[in-house]
Amino acid sequence: MIATDEVKSVFARAFGAEADIVAAAPGRVNLIGEHTDYNQGFVLPAAINRGTTLAGSLRGDRRVELYAASHAEKTDFSLEDLRPDPSCRWADYFKGVADRLQKGGIALKGCRAVIAGDLPQGAGLGSSASLEVAAAFLLLELSGASIPDVELIRTAQAAENEFVGVQCGIMDPFASHLGKAGHALLLDCRSLEHRWAPIPRGLKILVFDSGVKRTLAGSAYNERRSQCGEVVQRLSKAVPGLRSLRDLSRCDFEQHQGLLDPVLLKRCRHVVCENQRVLDLEAALRDHRLERAKALMEESHASLRDDYEVSCAELDLLAREAGKLPGVFGSRMTGAGFGGCTVNLVAEESVGEVARAVEAAYEKRTGRKAEIYVFDASDGAKFLKGNLVSNS
Repeated sequence: MIATDEVKSVFARAFGAEADIVAAAPGRVNLIGEHTDYNQGFVLPAAINRGTTLAGSLRGDRRVELYAASHAEKTDFSLEDLRPDPSCRWADYFKGVADRLQKGGIALKGCRAVIAGDLPQGAGLGSSASLEVAAAFLLLELSGASIPDVELIRTAQAAENEFVGVQCGIMDPFASHLGKAGHALLLDCRSLEHRWAPIPRGLKILVFDSGVKRTLAGSAYNERRSQCGEVVQRLSKAVPGLRSLRDLSRCDFEQHQGLLDPVLLKRCRHVVCENQRVLDLEAALRDHRLERAKALMEESHASLRDDYEVSCAELDLLAREAGKLPGVFGSRMTGAGFGGCTVNLVAEESVGEVARAVEAAYEKRTGRKAEIYVFDASDGAKFLKGNLVSNS
């Protein structure tokens, strides 16, 4: 996470004044539970110790001035006229949050703000949700307002869905806002019930970025969502009360799988089994059953590769090479697929050796260099005002 003093210095250079407040929100990595969120199932993300930091101060009017440290670019707009701007897309995430808060009845005040982050862009680590949650914190605090946790999370999601135009789920802002140091977050995407699952001490979250851009992820994502909806439609007469694949038990799936064509059968099997794997991995981590955790993460990757068909050769290679090494207690692709990252649970003393071995094998086989990130599970969003650090 960008240090408070650093982002305040950027603010002073950009605006020639001192920031009143600094708000920060982490990114996230999903340990297990892929493509279950839009099926109203379970996910197990963890907030990570990288994210987005915003420094801000009030203006005396209804205008907003934004400065993006990563782009060295400034823009301004009125809170009375919030519209997406194709020439300045990075500002739309902030605008979307402001728009949603105002539509919810919050009287926002104009401000100046600097946006700084240390999350890799396009790696599937929740950079947009991190910005949206931090923006909500900043705008609410500067305006002297507050909203309940779930409303703030829904505000961040709606900003991206309705203003930016990306149909993301609720997992990313949930983890960014309510993450807890040393824990993953078990989230029921239907009820939004959640609990924190301790990650055994001595484990690090090691992420390998394949460097493969997820060019097919958008169209494939929409196709998979449509296929899941078709499964529900086909099975709804045979399984009373079936509203989503969340409602389909393993027993019901096995009894009625003959109603599905081969492709729909595979999609359905992944979601039904993945939901159970999420619950099983949470239990395994709680009980320190690390070999069981490893098996579950490997099963998840195989299912995403073979049944949901959203992996790629590079992700398969990264997961396979890591899974062979001592000190690795789980390796799988994470995110929508067709590129992006793998996530690994690794003993702290083995991180260096695992990183070097996988990096070398990957470059030898693909000619690509994998970006490597080592994370700890972190606390969720917070703000700093004067000498007081608070969680909302």
